[in-house]
Amino acid sequence: MSVSVLSPSRLLGGVSGILQVASLLILLLLLIKAAQLYLHRQWLLKAFQQFPCPPSHWLFGHKQEFQQDQELQRIRKWVEMFPSACPLWLWGGKARVQLHDPDYMKVILGRSDPKSQDPYRFLAPWIGYGLLLLNGQTWFQHRRMLTPAFHYDILKAYVALMADSVRVMLDKWEKLLGQDSPLEVFQHVSLMTLDTIMKCAFSHQGSIQVDRDSQSYIQAISDLNNLTFSRARNAFHQNDTIYSLTSTGRWTHRACQLAHQHTDQVIQLRKAQLQKEGELEKVKRKKHLDFLDILLLAKMENGSILSDKDLRAEVDTFMFEGHDTTASGISWILYALATHPKHQERCREEIHGLLGDGASITWNHLDQMPYTTMCIKEALRLYPPVPGISRELSTPVTFPDGRSLPKGITVMLSIYGLHHNPKVWPNPEVFDPSRFAPGSAQHSHAFLPFSGGSRNCIGKQFAMNELKVATALTLLRFELLPDPTRIPIPMARLVLKSKNGIHLRLRRLPNPFLEVKVRYEFHWMKTNSGQGQTPTPRRLQGEPRPLAFQLQSCLFCIPWYCPLLPL
Repeated sequence: MSVSVLSPSRLLGGVSGILQVASLLILLLLLIKAAQLYLHRQWLLKAFQQFPCPPSHWLFGHKQEFQQDQELQRIRKWVEMFPSACPLWLWGGKARVQLHDPDYMKVILGRSDPKSQDPYRFLAPWIGYGLLLLNGQTWFQHRRMLTPAFHYDILKAYVALMADSVRVMLDKWEKLLGQDSPLEVFQHVSLMTLDTIMKCAFSHQGSIQVDRDSQSYIQAISDLNNLTFSRARNAFHQNDTIYSLTSTGRWTHRACQLAHQHTDQVIQLRKAQLQKEGELEKVKRKKHLDFLDILLLAKMENGSILSDKDLRAEVDTFMFEGHDTTASGISWILYALATHPKHQERCREEIHGLLGDGASITWNHLDQMPYTTMCIKEALRLYPPVPGISRELSTPVTFPDGRSLPKGITVMLSIYGLHHNPKVWPNPEVFDPSRFAPGSAQHSHAFLPFSGGSRNCIGKQFAMNELKVATALTLLRFELLPDPTRIPIPMARLVLKSKNGIHLRLRRLPNPFLEVKVRYEFHWMKTNSGQGQTPTPRRLQGEPRPLAFQLQSCLFCIPWYCPLLPL
């Protein structure tokens, strides 16, 4: 029996041949991919021929335009140049059309186009496929199932819970005032809005604003906001496998785990409560159910409609959208009022006249603060919590001016661009609440802080109520002043944030109603011992301060000495 031994030269020759074949295959694949990219780019160029845009690099697109968080400045610049729409090239053959015209917005929001794959698919590991990411019939089923959670009878009861959470935050601010330094409000507001959503939507008892675990969840959400946005802008992080091997990919995974631990704990806690004797039947007898109870009952009674994965996705989605966007809105509203003291004071006068010392705020009060509502809306115009949303055209579309786009194009509805469009809002950078005065004429789709159409924000009324409650109670307690050394720099993320935080100086306002009570009781004791009548407090018509009194009759009181007169 003979054994043949391959010589080293023959082995090397075999390996070399394999490498040559592999190299040719790789080269062929690269050529095919390059041809696909070229053809796709040519198709995009043809589709965009009716939409001019600034010059772009053939490979890097307009990437240089939005380096170093300059995207919002670039949007304002482009809106002036192209008031309706313009293409934005990201890299290679990746592009989208950015819209900032109300007529264009109305057309797209009136259609049923699905959410675009990019950038929304990058959210899936974090919030799963809940209302934000779902499309088609599944989205419709979930939307119909969850809509009762936002019935106005339920929202009425939430106002008191919102007020409790706001007061906890304001009490914390009072304790921090002694440090005589500006306060970064966003982190505090974010914790407060999380506390609110936990109480209102997830039946949580007590306050979580002093819970360190909740603070870690807030940090995880902040990290995921930045990481997801950055990934969508990075050509090398588009592939899931490659991204998971990077340091930022591992960071994203850890942040997702923290977020999921928080929501899992919320779900398990409520499940345990419902399993107590009689609790489930008690919940079923309720006329209106809150958000989590609707999900859990749907799961218990018909598990085929809602899997465990679906349930967690909806909770993750609402936990994020229900607190982070609202926190952004409230923080920017407070900043806008701090930088416009006359409007701040007018809001405070209105709220004083309506709420007195703010001991009680109810559903009925929320529609009785028109000027404050105007200021809130103007702040939301300048600083929309969600800067933009995307759709992928499922059919060709033609806009009112005759221009059209084919099926398959991604359109970005730039809410920030719309709100800063001088064609829509004259002097768009000026804070002018009169834009929203009753009877003012504006396009139906000129103001979209909560999006529009059938896929508008399901919790928009909940959010608006919380904005009003937080603004009203804060203005009753504090005068807001800007920090001139740290002016916020807005930056586009999934939610509008500030690059350097939102720092405000707070000045504690005296409690004039407590002073009135003391003075009034003192005055009453002086006159009641004689035959004089007790003075009756009455708000004077048109008086800007709600502390005016009219002395009706005092036999034992010298008018110029009366302690009520200075009021």
